[in-house]
Amino acid sequence: MSTPNPDQPVTVVTGANSGIGRATAMHLAGAGHHVVGTVRSLDKADKLLAKAEAAGVNVALVEADIADDDSVRDGFAEIMSTAGRVDHLINNAGVGGNAVTEECPSELYLHVMNVNLCGATRCTQAVLPQMRERGSGTIVNITSVAGRLAALAQSPYVASKWALEGVSEGLAQEVAPFGIRVAIIEPGVTKSSIFAKNIDTPNSTGAYDAHYRRMFQFYAAGMASATDAHEVAQVIEHAITTDAPKLRYPVSWGGAEMAAMHDRIDDADWIGLGMIEDDAEYIERFRELFGVDIST
Repeated sequence: MSTPNPDQPVTVVTGANSGIGRATAMHLAGAGHHVVGTVRSLDKADKLLAKAEAAGVNVALVEADIADDDSVRDGFAEIMSTAGRVDHLINNAGVGGNAVTEECPSELYLHVMNVNLCGATRCTQAVLPQMRERGSGTIVNITSVAGRLAALAQSPYVASKWALEGVSEGLAQEVAPFGIRVAIIEPGVTKSSIFAKNIDTPNSTGAYDAHYRRMFQFYAAGMASATDAHEVAQVIEHAITTDAPKLRYPVSWGGAEMAAMHDRIDDADWIGLGMIEDDAEYIERFRELFGVDIST
């Protein structure tokens, strides 16, 4: 791994091998950052390295499995020994998780929480001591619109993203006295490989066919108009460079609309949406409530 120039911000992007992580790593490298991307296996990073070379940017790589304490410790020790510091941490790595509550095994909840919540906190804990010592730094946590809206039939994913939202809010207060900023990025549907990997449903009872069908309906509509991951990367760059920072940044297809409306609609309307039996009526009511068309 090369060492950064003294005037280069050192930025770590977790889950840099694909999707938002890859787009962010390449975008920030192009903007002059010394970018270190974490990947679970260097042997599987050929596509990232080829794209970076084609774009004329350099992304250094470190192996780190954010689901494992030892791997995170070793990976960030390597980063610190070479780069000397971390100015910005982008907690992007994550997994999906489909299931209604009745059908979700505890193991799935624990796995998704371990990656999406504990993975982000492991990496945050690895960089905060040196950020506090310097009196500066930024932690960017990629949550989801599902961190604001209880996305249908995705109970473990929703739980993990709501939890990360809560931890991020608390963290923002905790580290503010030390000159460290926290930004929460809340993507809607973004072009990313996570959706292609996230097609399993338990459906063990057969009672929730409509729930899983409507969940896939939402993502089918979203993918038809999905935002390019580079748009999220641009928002992340803004969040870490702006002189007027905010805590939350909704982005991508459906993100801003649903995040905003979730805080405004009546709880009875939310429950009522779940009572609708006809799919066409459900789609129309979803549009009325959230201003998002999920028809395909």
